[in-house]
Amino acid sequence: MSAKVGEIEVRAILLGGTGAIGGATALLLAKSGWTVEVTGRDRSRMPQELSDLDVRFHQIERSDTRGVEHLIGDGADLFVDLLAYSGPHVRALLPVMTSMDNLVLISSRAVYVDDFGGHVNGDEPPRFNAPIREDGPTLPPASDDVNPFSREGYAPGKVAAEQVALDSGLPVTVLRPSKVHGQWARNARTGSIIDWMLSGNQDIELVQADTIDHLTAATNTASLIKTVATRSGRRILNVADPDTPTASEIVGAIAAELAWERQISRIEGAPDRGNHPWMTPMILDSTSALELGYRPVGNGLDLISEEVQWLLSGKSGR
Repeated sequence: MSAKVGEIEVRAILLGGTGAIGGATALLLAKSGWTVEVTGRDRSRMPQELSDLDVRFHQIERSDTRGVEHLIGDGADLFVDLLAYSGPHVRALLPVMTSMDNLVLISSRAVYVDDFGGHVNGDEPPRFNAPIREDGPTLPPASDDVNPFSREGYAPGKVAAEQVALDSGLPVTVLRPSKVHGQWARNARTGSIIDWMLSGNQDIELVQADTIDHLTAATNTASLIKTVATRSGRRILNVADPDTPTASEIVGAIAAELAWERQISRIEGAPDRGNHPWMTPMILDSTSALELGYRPVGNGLDLISEEVQWLLSGKSGR
């Protein structure tokens, strides 16, 4: 049964709704009066905060087409797919997607290539000379037999998923986030920095300390999803935080959150020294999202504290 926003009953279904983006979106929609249902493999990963807001969890694999069909039933006002990694993934659910008023497909910045064909999963780091717009070149789509869970197949698989969804003619918004951060993140990038600082180390070394490796807060992504939920259409949108902090500034924000007041040292490249999670120079242009009416919750440098505090409260074992 759907909840009401004003006088209108609205229902949202999220495939993969217990991670950072899914959890943040479910939380925001539920607080806004939506009936929200999420799927996942493991009920133990369902955040208690979502259960407290009556978000319903369904233990369904994305590959269980019949299970997803049964969940969808007569349709929903919003369908968010966080688990589409290939063309076949999307194609399998197209028949039931036709009953949706609005669809959102979560893709990735990894689809983009620079002027030399470089990309984030290549052997050499890409060289982007300006913020990347949605019409920037991408990798070619993967064929159906490519493994989308491999390093080589991930980005081409996402391109294929995008194309199948957009070519369907359905009202699909494809979102391309950058480096996601937030509570409930499966592979929280701040974790290694937190562990280093809490281990009593007196300094931390950083190579490429001035690199801008754009962040995307899960809560900012949730805000954009809520925006497009009432603006049906077929489009591709970048989603990234409004600020563009350097790697050094990100580590500094983590240190401030931990009250770690020791030394952050800049070093030249050295084997097994100074590496960190923010070493790919890449900025996404989010102008199109802003023109649609999206407003970020806040700056990434401030919002990264949510992930830090969540990790400190028990790491990622929930």
